[in-house]
Amino acid sequence: MRILVTADPELPVPPSHYGGIERVIDILIRGFMERGHEVGLVAHGDSTCQATRVYPWPGEQSQAWRDMIKNTLALSGAVRDFRPDVLHSFSRIAYMAPLLFSKLPKIMSYQRHPSIRTTRLASRLGRKSITFTGCSEHICRSGRLGGGVWEPIPNGVELDRYPYNGEVYDDAPLLFLSRIEPIKGTAIAIDAVRKTGRRLIIAGNIPETPEAKKYWEEEVSPRLKETGFEYVGPVADKEKADLLGSSAAMIVPVQWDEPFGIVFAEALACGTPVISTRRGSLPEIVQEGVHGFLCNAEGELEEAIRNIGRIDRKKCRERVEECYSMDVIVEMYLDLYRRRIDGG
Repeated sequence: MRILVTADPELPVPPSHYGGIERVIDILIRGFMERGHEVGLVAHGDSTCQATRVYPWPGEQSQAWRDMIKNTLALSGAVRDFRPDVLHSFSRIAYMAPLLFSKLPKIMSYQRHPSIRTTRLASRLGRKSITFTGCSEHICRSGRLGGGVWEPIPNGVELDRYPYNGEVYDDAPLLFLSRIEPIKGTAIAIDAVRKTGRRLIIAGNIPETPEAKKYWEEEVSPRLKETGFEYVGPVADKEKADLLGSSAAMIVPVQWDEPFGIVFAEALACGTPVISTRRGSLPEIVQEGVHGFLCNAEGELEEAIRNIGRIDRKKCRERVEECYSMDVIVEMYLDLYRRRIDGG
Protein backbone atom coordinates (compact mmCIF):
# COMPACT_ATOMS: atom_id res chain seq x y z
CA MET A 1 0.00 0.00 0.00
CA ARG A 2 0.89 3.65 -0.41
CA ILE A 3 -0.13 5.43 2.78
CA LEU A 4 -0.09 9.20 3.28
CA VAL A 5 -0.12 10.31 6.94
CA THR A 6 -0.55 13.83 8.31
CA ALA A 7 0.48 15.26 11.68
CA ASP A 8 -0.29 18.64 13.25
CA PRO A 9 2.08 21.36 12.00
CA GLU A 10 3.31 22.60 15.40
CA LEU A 11 5.78 19.81 16.29
CA PRO A 12 8.18 17.67 14.23
CA VAL A 13 7.83 13.90 13.86
CA PRO A 14 9.33 12.47 15.97
CA PRO A 15 9.24 15.29 18.54
CA SER A 16 12.43 16.78 19.94
CA HIS A 17 11.01 16.72 23.47
CA TYR A 18 7.36 16.30 24.48
CA GLY A 19 4.85 15.34 21.82
CA GLY A 20 2.81 12.22 22.46
CA ILE A 21 0.93 11.75 19.21
CA GLU A 22 3.93 12.82 17.11
CA ARG A 23 5.90 9.99 18.70
CA VAL A 24 3.07 7.53 18.01
CA ILE A 25 2.96 8.63 14.35
CA ASP A 26 6.70 8.06 13.98
CA ILE A 27 6.40 4.55 15.43
CA LEU A 28 3.42 3.75 13.20
CA ILE A 29 5.27 4.86 10.08
CA ARG A 30 8.28 2.74 10.99
CA GLY A 31 5.95 -0.20 11.55
CA PHE A 32 4.23 0.30 8.17
CA MET A 33 7.54 0.53 6.33
CA GLU A 34 8.99 -2.53 8.08
CA ARG A 35 6.03 -4.43 6.64
CA GLY A 36 6.88 -3.29 3.11
CA HIS A 37 4.50 -0.34 2.64
CA GLU A 38 5.42 3.05 1.18
CA VAL A 39 4.57 5.93 3.50
CA GLY A 40 4.39 9.66 2.89
CA LEU A 41 4.28 12.12 5.78
CA VAL A 42 2.93 15.67 5.83
CA ALA A 43 4.30 17.34 8.94
CA HIS A 44 6.46 20.08 10.47
CA GLY A 45 9.45 20.97 8.31
CA ASP A 46 11.94 19.80 10.94
CA SER A 47 10.57 16.25 10.95
CA THR A 48 13.25 13.55 10.73
CA CYS A 49 10.90 10.56 10.43
CA GLN A 50 12.31 8.06 7.93
CA ALA A 51 9.22 8.00 5.72
CA THR A 52 9.37 7.32 1.98
CA ARG A 53 8.65 11.00 1.39
CA VAL A 54 8.19 13.94 3.77
CA TYR A 55 6.11 16.95 2.76
CA PRO A 56 6.57 20.01 5.03
CA TRP A 57 3.56 22.08 6.02
CA PRO A 58 3.98 25.69 4.84
CA GLY A 59 2.02 26.96 7.86
CA GLU A 60 3.03 26.07 11.42
CA GLN A 61 -0.10 27.12 13.36
CA SER A 62 -3.21 24.93 13.36
CA GLN A 63 -5.49 27.72 14.55
CA ALA A 64 -4.31 30.46 12.15
CA TRP A 65 -6.61 30.98 9.17
CA ARG A 66 -3.83 31.85 6.71
CA ASP A 67 -1.86 28.78 7.74
CA MET A 68 -4.99 26.65 7.43
CA ILE A 69 -5.48 27.76 3.82
CA LYS A 70 -1.81 27.16 3.01
CA ASN A 71 -1.86 23.71 4.58
CA THR A 72 -5.11 22.73 2.89
CA LEU A 73 -3.56 23.49 -0.49
CA ALA A 74 -0.33 21.73 0.52
CA LEU A 75 -2.17 18.53 1.45
CA SER A 76 -3.98 18.45 -1.89
CA GLY A 77 -0.60 18.87 -3.59
CA ALA A 78 0.92 16.04 -1.55
CA VAL A 79 -1.96 13.75 -2.53
CA ARG A 80 -1.44 14.55 -6.21
CA ASP A 81 2.30 13.91 -5.93
CA PHE A 82 2.32 10.81 -3.69
CA ARG A 83 -0.85 9.23 -5.11
CA PRO A 84 -1.72 7.29 -1.96
CA ASP A 85 -4.09 4.35 -1.66
CA VAL A 86 -5.28 5.78 1.65
CA LEU A 87 -4.96 9.13 3.46
CA HIS A 88 -4.70 9.04 7.26
CA SER A 89 -5.02 12.35 9.10
CA PHE A 90 -3.88 13.00 12.65
CA SER A 91 -4.14 16.75 11.95
CA ARG A 92 -7.02 19.15 11.31
CA ILE A 93 -9.93 17.71 9.40
CA ALA A 94 -10.28 21.08 7.62
CA TYR A 95 -7.12 20.31 5.64
CA MET A 96 -9.00 17.46 3.94
CA ALA A 97 -11.97 19.63 2.91
CA PRO A 98 -11.24 19.66 -0.87
CA LEU A 99 -10.58 15.91 -0.76
CA LEU A 100 -13.82 14.89 0.93
CA PHE A 101 -15.63 14.61 -2.39
CA SER A 102 -13.02 12.25 -3.87
CA LYS A 103 -13.22 8.47 -3.64
CA LEU A 104 -9.79 8.29 -1.98
CA PRO A 105 -10.23 6.35 1.31
CA LYS A 106 -9.67 8.76 4.20
CA ILE A 107 -9.11 8.04 7.89
CA MET A 108 -9.55 10.83 10.44
CA SER A 109 -8.13 10.02 13.90
CA TYR A 110 -9.06 11.83 17.11
CA GLN A 111 -7.10 11.96 20.37
CA ARG A 112 -9.71 14.11 22.11
CA HIS A 113 -13.45 14.75 21.99
CA PRO A 114 -14.37 15.74 18.42
CA SER A 115 -16.60 18.57 17.31
CA ILE A 116 -19.98 16.99 16.57
CA ARG A 117 -20.83 19.72 14.09
CA THR A 118 -17.56 19.24 12.17
CA THR A 119 -17.70 15.44 12.03
CA ARG A 120 -21.35 15.53 10.98
CA LEU A 121 -20.51 17.81 8.05
CA ALA A 122 -17.44 15.77 7.08
CA SER A 123 -19.34 12.48 7.17
CA ARG A 124 -22.06 13.93 4.95
CA LEU A 125 -19.59 15.32 2.41
CA GLY A 126 -17.20 12.37 2.49
CA ARG A 127 -19.91 9.72 2.70
CA LYS A 128 -18.37 6.26 2.45
CA SER A 129 -14.89 7.59 1.68
CA ILE A 130 -14.18 8.75 5.26
CA THR A 131 -13.82 6.71 8.44
CA PHE A 132 -13.22 8.11 11.90
CA THR A 133 -11.12 6.52 14.61
CA GLY A 134 -10.89 7.48 18.27
CA CYS A 135 -8.13 6.60 20.70
CA SER A 136 -10.77 4.89 22.86
CA GLU A 137 -14.35 3.68 22.69
CA HIS A 138 -15.10 6.57 25.04
CA ILE A 139 -14.07 9.04 22.30
CA CYS A 140 -15.91 7.07 19.62
CA ARG A 141 -19.16 7.16 21.59
CA SER A 142 -19.15 10.95 21.63
CA GLY A 143 -18.07 11.08 17.98
CA ARG A 144 -20.93 8.87 16.80
CA LEU A 145 -23.36 11.60 17.87
CA GLY A 146 -22.28 13.34 14.67
CA GLY A 147 -22.76 10.27 12.53
CA GLY A 148 -20.29 8.45 10.33
CA VAL A 149 -18.35 5.22 10.82
CA TRP A 150 -16.22 5.14 13.98
CA GLU A 151 -13.67 2.55 15.12
CA PRO A 152 -11.67 2.63 18.37
CA ILE A 153 -7.93 2.18 17.88
CA PRO A 154 -5.87 3.04 20.96
CA ASN A 155 -2.38 4.47 21.09
CA GLY A 156 0.34 1.90 21.55
CA VAL A 157 3.34 1.27 23.78
CA GLU A 158 6.82 0.29 22.62
CA LEU A 159 7.35 -2.69 24.87
CA ASP A 160 11.15 -2.56 24.70
CA ARG A 161 11.06 0.95 26.21
CA TYR A 162 9.09 -0.31 29.22
CA PRO A 163 10.66 -3.53 30.55
CA TYR A 164 8.56 -5.73 32.78
CA ASN A 165 9.38 -5.94 36.50
CA GLY A 166 7.51 -8.79 38.16
CA GLU A 167 8.52 -8.05 41.73
CA VAL A 168 9.13 -4.93 43.82
CA TYR A 169 10.19 -4.40 47.43
CA ASP A 170 7.50 -4.60 50.10
CA ASP A 171 8.09 -0.95 50.98
CA ALA A 172 8.26 0.23 47.36
CA PRO A 173 6.76 3.70 46.88
CA LEU A 174 3.71 4.58 44.86
CA LEU A 175 4.13 6.87 41.88
CA PHE A 176 2.14 9.84 40.60
CA LEU A 177 3.20 10.39 36.97
CA SER A 178 1.37 13.10 35.07
CA ARG A 179 1.00 16.84 34.73
CA ILE A 180 0.63 18.63 38.06
CA GLU A 181 -2.84 20.12 37.73
CA PRO A 182 -6.33 19.71 39.25
CA ILE A 183 -7.73 17.43 36.51
CA LYS A 184 -4.98 14.88 37.23
CA GLY A 185 -5.76 14.77 40.96
CA THR A 186 -2.26 15.32 42.34
CA ALA A 187 -3.37 16.59 45.76
CA ILE A 188 -5.98 13.85 46.02
CA ALA A 189 -3.30 11.24 45.41
CA ILE A 190 -1.06 12.73 48.12
CA ASP A 191 -3.88 12.72 50.69
CA ALA A 192 -4.84 9.12 49.91
CA VAL A 193 -1.26 7.86 50.19
CA ARG A 194 -0.68 9.80 53.42
CA LYS A 195 -3.53 7.90 55.10
CA THR A 196 -1.83 4.58 54.38
CA GLY A 197 1.61 5.56 55.62
CA ARG A 198 3.19 4.71 52.23
CA ARG A 199 5.73 6.78 50.33
CA LEU A 200 4.85 8.66 47.14
CA ILE A 201 7.07 9.91 44.33
CA ILE A 202 5.56 12.65 42.18
CA ALA A 203 6.86 13.13 38.63
CA GLY A 204 5.59 15.45 35.93
CA ASN A 205 5.66 19.00 34.69
CA ILE A 206 3.80 21.99 36.09
CA PRO A 207 1.93 23.59 33.16
CA GLU A 208 2.63 27.27 32.49
CA THR A 209 -0.90 28.42 33.32
CA PRO A 210 -2.12 30.60 36.21
CA GLU A 211 -4.45 27.84 37.38
CA ALA A 212 -1.70 25.21 37.44
CA LYS A 213 0.77 27.49 39.21
CA LYS A 214 -1.81 28.37 41.86
CA TYR A 215 -2.64 24.68 42.30
CA TRP A 216 1.03 23.86 42.82
CA GLU A 217 1.63 26.69 45.28
CA GLU A 218 -1.54 26.26 47.34
CA GLU A 219 -2.52 22.58 47.05
CA VAL A 220 0.52 20.48 46.15
CA SER A 221 3.72 22.12 47.39
CA PRO A 222 2.55 22.49 51.03
CA ARG A 223 1.68 18.78 51.14
CA LEU A 224 5.21 17.82 50.08
CA LYS A 225 6.75 19.17 53.27
CA GLU A 226 5.82 15.97 55.07
CA THR A 227 8.21 13.03 55.19
CA GLY A 228 7.60 10.38 52.54
CA PHE A 229 6.66 12.64 49.63
CA GLU A 230 9.13 13.64 46.92
CA TYR A 231 8.71 15.71 43.75
CA VAL A 232 11.30 14.82 41.08
CA GLY A 233 10.04 17.07 38.27
CA PRO A 234 9.59 16.10 34.61
CA VAL A 235 11.24 12.83 33.59
CA ALA A 236 12.64 11.48 30.32
CA ASP A 237 11.77 8.05 28.89
CA LYS A 238 14.48 6.04 30.66
CA GLU A 239 13.82 7.63 34.05
CA LYS A 240 10.07 7.24 33.55
CA ALA A 241 10.40 3.52 32.84
CA ASP A 242 12.67 3.07 35.86
CA LEU A 243 10.21 4.86 38.15
CA LEU A 244 7.25 2.88 36.85
CA GLY A 245 8.98 -0.47 37.10
CA SER A 246 10.15 0.08 40.67
CA SER A 247 6.81 1.35 42.01
CA ALA A 248 4.20 -0.64 43.89
CA ALA A 249 1.49 1.12 41.87
CA MET A 250 0.85 4.24 39.84
CA ILE A 251 -1.84 6.45 41.36
CA VAL A 252 -3.30 9.17 39.13
CA PRO A 253 -6.90 9.81 40.27
CA VAL A 254 -8.03 11.83 37.24
CA GLN A 255 -10.85 14.31 37.73
CA TRP A 256 -11.89 14.54 34.10
CA ASP A 257 -12.92 12.18 31.30
CA GLU A 258 -9.52 10.94 30.13
CA PRO A 259 -9.55 10.36 26.31
CA PHE A 260 -6.97 7.57 26.63
CA GLY A 261 -3.95 8.37 28.77
CA ILE A 262 -0.94 6.51 27.39
CA VAL A 263 0.81 6.63 30.78
CA PHE A 264 -1.71 4.11 32.17
CA ALA A 265 -0.75 1.60 29.47
CA GLU A 266 2.94 2.36 30.04
CA ALA A 267 2.54 1.59 33.74
CA LEU A 268 0.85 -1.73 33.01
CA ALA A 269 3.61 -2.59 30.53
CA CYS A 270 6.09 -2.42 33.42
CA GLY A 271 3.83 -4.69 35.47
CA THR A 272 2.75 -1.77 37.64
CA PRO A 273 -0.91 -1.73 38.72
CA VAL A 274 -2.97 1.42 38.19
CA ILE A 275 -5.08 3.23 40.77
CA SER A 276 -7.37 5.86 39.27
CA THR A 277 -11.02 6.83 38.89
CA ARG A 278 -13.82 5.48 36.75
CA ARG A 279 -13.63 8.34 34.26
CA GLY A 280 -13.36 8.45 30.48
CA SER A 281 -11.38 5.59 28.96
CA LEU A 282 -10.01 4.20 32.23
CA PRO A 283 -12.57 1.33 32.45
CA GLU A 284 -11.39 0.23 28.98
CA ILE A 285 -7.74 0.04 30.04
CA VAL A 286 -7.97 -1.21 33.62
CA GLN A 287 -10.10 -4.20 34.54
CA GLU A 288 -11.18 -3.70 38.15
CA GLY A 289 -9.29 -5.95 40.55
CA VAL A 290 -7.14 -7.45 37.76
CA HIS A 291 -4.92 -4.59 36.56
CA GLY A 292 -5.58 -2.21 39.44
CA PHE A 293 -8.49 -0.36 41.00
CA LEU A 294 -10.88 2.34 39.77
CA CYS A 295 -12.40 4.40 42.55
CA ASN A 296 -15.54 6.51 42.68
CA ALA A 297 -14.76 8.33 45.93
CA GLU A 298 -11.62 9.50 47.73
CA GLY A 299 -12.17 6.99 50.55
CA GLU A 300 -11.91 4.14 48.06
CA LEU A 301 -8.41 5.24 47.03
CA GLU A 302 -7.04 4.42 50.47
CA GLU A 303 -8.58 0.94 50.34
CA ALA A 304 -7.16 0.41 46.86
CA ILE A 305 -3.66 1.29 48.05
CA ARG A 306 -3.92 -1.18 50.93
CA ASN A 307 -5.04 -3.94 48.54
CA ILE A 308 -2.49 -3.35 45.78
CA GLY A 309 -0.60 -6.52 46.73
CA ARG A 310 -3.53 -8.56 45.42
CA ILE A 311 -2.79 -7.53 41.84
CA ASP A 312 -0.75 -9.95 39.70
CA ARG A 313 1.88 -7.82 37.96
CA LYS A 314 2.24 -10.41 35.16
CA LYS A 315 -1.40 -9.89 34.18
CA CYS A 316 -0.73 -6.17 33.92
CA ARG A 317 2.04 -6.81 31.40
CA GLU A 318 -0.08 -9.32 29.48
CA ARG A 319 -2.83 -6.72 29.15
CA VAL A 320 -0.50 -4.45 27.20
CA GLU A 321 1.03 -7.24 25.14
CA GLU A 322 -2.44 -8.30 23.99
CA CYS A 323 -4.11 -4.92 23.54
CA TYR A 324 -1.69 -1.98 23.48
CA SER A 325 1.66 -3.03 22.03
CA MET A 326 2.72 -1.09 18.94
CA ASP A 327 2.73 -4.28 16.86
CA VAL A 328 -0.94 -4.76 17.71
CA ILE A 329 -1.81 -1.14 16.90
CA VAL A 330 0.10 -1.17 13.59
CA GLU A 331 -1.85 -4.23 12.47
CA MET A 332 -5.16 -2.68 13.55
CA TYR A 333 -4.53 0.33 11.31
CA LEU A 334 -3.31 -1.78 8.38
CA ASP A 335 -6.42 -3.95 8.64
CA LEU A 336 -8.59 -0.82 8.60
CA TYR A 337 -6.74 0.53 5.54
CA ARG A 338 -7.20 -2.71 3.64
CA ARG A 339 -10.89 -2.88 4.42
CA ARG A 340 -11.47 0.71 3.30
CA ILE A 341 -9.44 0.31 0.13
CA ASP A 342 -11.43 -2.83 -0.69
CA GLY A 343 -14.66 -0.96 0.01
CA GLY A 344 -15.42 -2.83 3.25
